[in-house]
Amino acid sequence: MKRFKDVEHLVRLAALFAAGILVFSIARAELVPAGFGTLGHYRASAIDDVRARPLAYAGQAACAECHTDIVDLRAKARHKSIACESCHGPLARHASGADDTKPARPVATPLCVHCHAANTGKSRRYPTVNITDHAGGETCLTSHKPHDPRITS
Repeated sequence: MKRFKDVEHLVRLAALFAAGILVFSIARAELVPAGFGTLGHYRASAIDDVRARPLAYAGQAACAECHTDIVDLRAKARHKSIACESCHGPLARHASGADDTKPARPVATPLCVHCHAANTGKSRRYPTVNITDHAGGETCLTSHKPHDPRITS
C-alpha cells in the first residue's frame, strides 16, 4: 500500500514553494539597499544623504531675530507654539540674507482650513469650523489676524 497517493502533487507544491522562496530571496537581495537594517528599520546611509542636502528651514530663533514685533504678538496668542515656517514655508535663504526677496504672504483660507476644518477626529477643545458656514465666502483675514487669531471684528 502506498503511503501517499499522488506524491507528485506534493512534490510540485514543494517545488513551487521553493521557487517562491528563491524568487523572494533574489528580489530582496536586488531591491533592498545596502546598509538597510544595520541601525534599525531604515537605510543607515540615509543619514549621510540628508546631511548633504542644503538647509531649507531656518528655525524659530532666526525669525525672532528680525521679527520681534510678531514674536511679541504671538507670545500671547494660541498660535504661539506653531513654527513660523509651518505657514510661511522654508526660509533659510531669507534668514541668512542670501536671498533679498521678501517671502510671499501665504494664502490664508486654504492654509487656515488645513488645520481648522471641521473634523470628527479632533478634540472638542481644538477650534474647528465648517468654512462655508463660518466665513460665508470671506477670507479668514476678514475677521482674524494670522499671528493672533482671536476674532477682530
